[in-house]
Amino acid sequence: MMRTVLALLWMPLMARAETVALVGGRVITLAGDPIEEGTVVLQGGKIVSVASGKASPAGARAIDCAGKTITPGLVAADTRIGIVEISLETTARDNAVAGEPYEDQNHAAFRVADALNPRSTLVPVARLEGVTSSVTAPEGGLVAGQSAWIDLAAPDRARMLAEPSLAMHANLGGDALGAAGGSRGWALVRLREMLDDARTYAATKAAYDRNQSRALAGSRLDLAALGQVVRGRQPLAVHVDREADILAALDLARDEKIRIVILGGAEAWRVGAALAAAKVPVLIDPTDNLPSSFDSLQSRLDNAARLAQAGVRVGITLRGESHNARTLRQRAGLAAAWGMPHDEALAAASRNVAQAFGMEARYGTLEPGRVANVVVWTGDPLEISTQVAHVFVGGEEMPLVSRQTELRERYRVVPPK
Repeated sequence: MMRTVLALLWMPLMARAETVALVGGRVITLAGDPIEEGTVVLQGGKIVSVASGKASPAGARAIDCAGKTITPGLVAADTRIGIVEISLETTARDNAVAGEPYEDQNHAAFRVADALNPRSTLVPVARLEGVTSSVTAPEGGLVAGQSAWIDLAAPDRARMLAEPSLAMHANLGGDALGAAGGSRGWALVRLREMLDDARTYAATKAAYDRNQSRALAGSRLDLAALGQVVRGRQPLAVHVDREADILAALDLARDEKIRIVILGGAEAWRVGAALAAAKVPVLIDPTDNLPSSFDSLQSRLDNAARLAQAGVRVGITLRGESHNARTLRQRAGLAAAWGMPHDEALAAASRNVAQAFGMEARYGTLEPGRVANVVVWTGDPLEISTQVAHVFVGGEEMPLVSRQTELRERYRVVPPK
């Protein structure tokens, strides 16, 4: 019995130590031109080589990928994977901190990583559609808290948490009205105050601890967390849609000298030149084509294409999805259908997200040294009829099963009466 348990514990480690060669597929590296017939070698959880031809290292497990496409794993941005299991059940949700709007606006210290459920049934559901990483983010309030970069690996918390404090998330525009007395302007005032007080706290921490400073806009933990933003160590991800609010966010970033990422950006196409000049990445939802509120009256399906043409780094946001994060490549395909170059649309679901959050040295492209999050597709990944043939997370091949597929197989055949 003990030998069996030890064997099971060692299986993931052995799988990661295995050398795997993906041979003969069309390789879209997103770091250069596609390789029409290439080989990608994985070992020790990393990509060790990407080359033209079909040469496989001695001792490697070779997988024939002829006629298939090999790409980096997809990155689902702004999801609730791992923190929301059942949306209508409070005990199965860890996505937000509840509180009175005026008394509890700053939740900067809240990290979704601390509530991560590595055995979420939604992990394999997303992985079956080529999603290998998630930017799992909090929501609500003015400063919602910190997102995490999660690899959709086996149910192992340490392996899944690639970056537990990825970005700070804040709401402006219509999403901030409830936490700012109904005024967009007051939301900006409060956010500026929080950033300024984070600097004050860092400079006068000893006096604050002795209760010898003025009242500050947040607890010591929240102010310490925001210190990462004002020192440039962490980006501020701003959830905002309206053109005027996007421009206000750009002013905030310039005045406070902080890095920001725009999430949502339904009307971002109207200010593409300003976003490009400020070098601010924008993560949009390519399915936004109708106004869901007065903040998105100018939504249009070619938002991604227009932003890319203006020189903006464009990614895709899933706007808080957890159960339907698997629709990521469908959204990328929609961006391509409305004018975004094919490989750039694929990059918007992988490389560009990694770049936006400072993770490009580890994710988003097929290059030696990158984390071996790799997907082999039966065809073009942006075609809805294409399926996943193989998916690797951290160099380990993942089973192509989920609770949904198991239920399908269980009830596929109706037993005779």
